[in-house]
Amino acid sequence: MALTVSVDEIVHGSRNSLLGVRPHWKRIRLREIASVLNGGAFKSTQFTKGDGVPLIRIRDVGSDVTDTNYVGEFDERYIVEPGDLLIGMDGDFNCARWRGPRGLLNQRVCKVTLHGDQYHPRYLDFALPGYLKAINDATSSVTVKHLSSRTVEDIPLPFPSLHEQDEIVAELEKQFSRLDEAVANLKRVKANLKRQAAAILSAAIGGELLERTVLPANTERPEFAPAIDLPSGWSWASTAEVCEVVASGSTPKPEEMASGAGEVPFIKVYNLGFDGSLDFTLKPTFIRRAIHDGQLARSRCLAGDVLMNIVGPPLGKVSLVPDSFPEWNINQAIVTFRVGPRILNHLLAYWLMAPPVQRRIERTSKATAGQFNVQVSTCRKLVLPLPPLGEQARIVAEVDRRLSIVREVEAEVDANLKRAQALRQAVLTRAFSGAPPDGSGTTGPRAMATAGAA
Repeated sequence: MALTVSVDEIVHGSRNSLLGVRPHWKRIRLREIASVLNGGAFKSTQFTKGDGVPLIRIRDVGSDVTDTNYVGEFDERYIVEPGDLLIGMDGDFNCARWRGPRGLLNQRVCKVTLHGDQYHPRYLDFALPGYLKAINDATSSVTVKHLSSRTVEDIPLPFPSLHEQDEIVAELEKQFSRLDEAVANLKRVKANLKRQAAAILSAAIGGELLERTVLPANTERPEFAPAIDLPSGWSWASTAEVCEVVASGSTPKPEEMASGAGEVPFIKVYNLGFDGSLDFTLKPTFIRRAIHDGQLARSRCLAGDVLMNIVGPPLGKVSLVPDSFPEWNINQAIVTFRVGPRILNHLLAYWLMAPPVQRRIERTSKATAGQFNVQVSTCRKLVLPLPPLGEQARIVAEVDRRLSIVREVEAEVDANLKRAQALRQAVLTRAFSGAPPDGSGTTGPRAMATAGAA
C-alpha cells in the first residue's frame, strides 16, 4: 500500500533527529533541486543472463552488479551511469549510488538527478536515507510497501548554505572513514570466526579433536559418505540406520495457520539457524491440534529432534528442537532426524553442520528454477562416521567448549557492530540538527578513533 499522510506531517510529527534542521536553516523540496525519473517497464521476455545491457532491478539497489540483462530496444533516458543515485520504490525504500557498470533503470526503481550546484551530492546522500526511512515507517502495508515518485519529490530536505554543506560533508566523510575502517575490521574478524567454527566441525568429524589414530586414506568409503578418512574404532552408518525417523514436513492451507499464538508451533525454514539454534521468536506460526494430530501427524517433531532445511538457497541450516513446547510441526522444506540409541542428537547436529557433510549434501541437491532441493531419500541414505558412544560424548563436549569460545567472541563483535551503527546515527544527528560535527564530544574524530580500535 502507499502513503496515507503527507510527507510534511511525517517530518513535523517525527522524533527522528535525522529529520531535524538547525535553527538558521531553511528547507527545500527535493523537486526544486533535482528531477526524479521512474524506471521503465521492460518486457521480461527480453531479459537474459548474458547478452544485452545490464538491467538494474529493485533488488540491485545498493549493489554493484545485476544478474539480469536486457536485449530489446530502450529509451536513452533510462540509462543509468555509475554514480547515479537510485531509490527502491518497494519494500524498505533503500537508496544508494549505483556502483556497477552502465545499465538500464527498471520499473520500481527511480533515479534522482541533481540540477545546478546549490546542493552537494554527498550531502544529499547523507540526508535522504533518514527521510525515506521515516516515510517507510509511516507507510501502511498488507504485503509490500510502495513509494511514489511524487512522495520523493515532496521531501522537505534541510537547506544550509553551500559552504556549510561542504564543511559538513568533509567532516562526515572524515569521521565515517574511520568508522568504516573499524566496521571492515570487525567484519573480517566475524568472517574468520565462521571459518574457525567450520574448522572445528571438520576436525571433529575427522576424529582430529581428540588424540587418536586415523586410518589411511584408502579406507573404503560408502557412496553417500563425506570425503573423510575414517578414524580407527569408528564405523560408517547411514542416517536411516541410526535414526528412528527421517521425514519431511508438509504445509497446511493458509487459513489453517495462525500467526503469533496457537496450539502447536509450526516451524518454517526462517526459524532454523546455521549453528544448531532455533529461533521461534521470528514470525512464529501455529496450527490447530487437530491438524497436527491428523493430516500433519507424520511431520510431528519432539524436543531433541534434529532439523535440516532441504530447500534453498541457502542450504545448510541445522537446528535442535528445544523443549519450550511438548510437540512441534514442520513445513515441507524441512526434514527431521529423530535419533536412536546409537548416536547422540548433538553429535548428529554437528555432523550435519560439518563442511564435508554439507558439501556432500550440496552435490546431491537438484537445482530447479533457482531453487536447490535435497530429496528426503538422500537424507536417509546419507552415510556418517559413527564413533563409540563414550567417544561421541567426549567429542560433543569438546566441540561445545570450542564453539562456545567462538560464539562469545562473535557476540562481542556483533555488539561492536551495533555500537558502530549507533555512532553513525549520532554523528548524523549532530550534523543535521545539533552542533556542527567539529570533532568535539562523543561523536567527534577522537571518539571515532576509539571506536576503530574497539
